[in-house]
Amino acid sequence: MSIQHHIHGDLLLAYCAATLDEGASILVATHLALCSDCRSDAEIVETLGGIFLENATTNQKQEKSDQKIFASIIKSHQSTASASSKSSLDSFVFPEPLRSYIGGDPDELDWQPVGGGIRQFLIKTHDSQTTARLLMIPAGKRVPDHGHQGFEATLVLSGSFYDRDSWYRRGDVSIADSTVIHHPAAGPEEDCICLAVTDAKLKFRSPLPRLFQKFHGI
Repeated sequence: MSIQHHIHGDLLLAYCAATLDEGASILVATHLALCSDCRSDAEIVETLGGIFLENATTNQKQEKSDQKIFASIIKSHQSTASASSKSSLDSFVFPEPLRSYIGGDPDELDWQPVGGGIRQFLIKTHDSQTTARLLMIPAGKRVPDHGHQGFEATLVLSGSFYDRDSWYRRGDVSIADSTVIHHPAAGPEEDCICLAVTDAKLKFRSPLPRLFQKFHGI
């Protein structure tokens, strides 16, 4: 099944401009490894960024010329984009660059329980602004009802989950902010493994999840 939920425009722009924190950059780069559509979009953004930078420096291009270049680039990438989002590493649960950060497949990691059968693996980064973690949610299990104090992006790597009237499967990205309160549920077919990046702690509504939060920093 093709990817239905893609990287938010602002995230993709920030990634291409190299202004994203490391944790969020890992998530975007991993999504790009799985999604040919977003890879093509990123190439367009990077190409246009170079053109506009050159134009700003030389001041020789005019608006009409830029529009023609923009249309030409889009047409070129649409015709040459990969016909499939599969890559040589797509058979792995963890594609690059995520795989280099964690060093193996799910059964090789030191998963830590965080309550309710859910397990996590914290990813080491040099980023003090965001936290990146892998989550393994048992098939059919719900994540405790929670809100957010900040930003959360979740990329599905294996299995699926259902949240806010939508299914998210391998390669799909879910974005939540401080306005979102939700209760995601893993699909029934297999455990759901996700890469989750946050810039603030979650706001759990029930006492037991809040107790686990103190020990695991979720």
